[in-house]
Amino acid sequence: MQKTKEIPDNIYDIVIIGSGPAGLTAGIYAARGRMNVLLIESLTIMGQAAMTDMVENYPGVEDIPGMKLVDVFRKQSEKFGLNFRYGTVEGISSRKEGGLEVWQVKDENGVCEALSVIIASGALPQKLGVPGEEEFTGTGVSYCATCDAAFFHGKDIIVAGGGDTAVEEALFLTRFVRKVTLVHRRDRLRATKVLQERAQANEKMEFAWDSVIKEVLGKEKVEAVRIKNVKNGEEHEIACDGVFVFVGWKPNTAYVKDMIKLDEKGGIVTDDDMKTSVRGIFAAGDCRRKLLHQIVTACGDGATAAFSAQRYVEELKGTAYK
Repeated sequence: MQKTKEIPDNIYDIVIIGSGPAGLTAGIYAARGRMNVLLIESLTIMGQAAMTDMVENYPGVEDIPGMKLVDVFRKQSEKFGLNFRYGTVEGISSRKEGGLEVWQVKDENGVCEALSVIIASGALPQKLGVPGEEEFTGTGVSYCATCDAAFFHGKDIIVAGGGDTAVEEALFLTRFVRKVTLVHRRDRLRATKVLQERAQANEKMEFAWDSVIKEVLGKEKVEAVRIKNVKNGEEHEIACDGVFVFVGWKPNTAYVKDMIKLDEKGGIVTDDDMKTSVRGIFAAGDCRRKLLHQIVTACGDGATAAFSAQRYVEELKGTAYK
């Protein structure tokens, strides 16, 4: 019989950072495994799934608003007894407890401790980095169509980007606005074919191909953008009332950049078991380096990370099934 190590009650088996599909799935699996697990949920960072108007490629669900799908995940995790805490994680450190590595996760409310950590903190919208963008954020520049579309009823807007998110959100915006001009640096969209077809067929959508936004213009609010053709260098202005930016996502990993191996884009490097370069820390979802960033892949990551973390903790305690 293996000898079980006694762990103080105030030390969790697993702390999960992030309440998107990856974090909640990890919570479901860890709670069902009867782990003592805590999920830290940020009130200031909205996940990509929750910002999506309609999800139509999640298996078994024909279509569902992103926020509603995340809420289903949350209710399911609560049913299995997952503990929640609100906070935005600022850093992770460690200390020794009876020869064991105990991870200390710090947020604005203090520190919680665990034998293992699953980082599922997702990604943040990538910004254009052009003059006027920061100045007009909140007064015409937005990164969330679901949040802000209603403010632009009957207006002309610009959407920057050409991938799935940009086209999905542009199509959603056409329900509210008079016209959407999608600015994309190439001569064709990167989005999946079905989205391309819908965009091309939508009478409210126009396209500025081979172009990038160089500046957001206005006085007290957005009035126009200056765009540049990347092929011939020509620049001109397009009048608009708002700019929605969907040019990609940046992994939300700044708080661990000095302790865990990241790729050149800031994604956490993991193996197939979601193990990071640091023993006892795992990662799942859009914060890690991966080929496909989708809800379904985030859920798979979360399940794997929870199983790996559970095995790790049970080995530490001496309760692993041999």
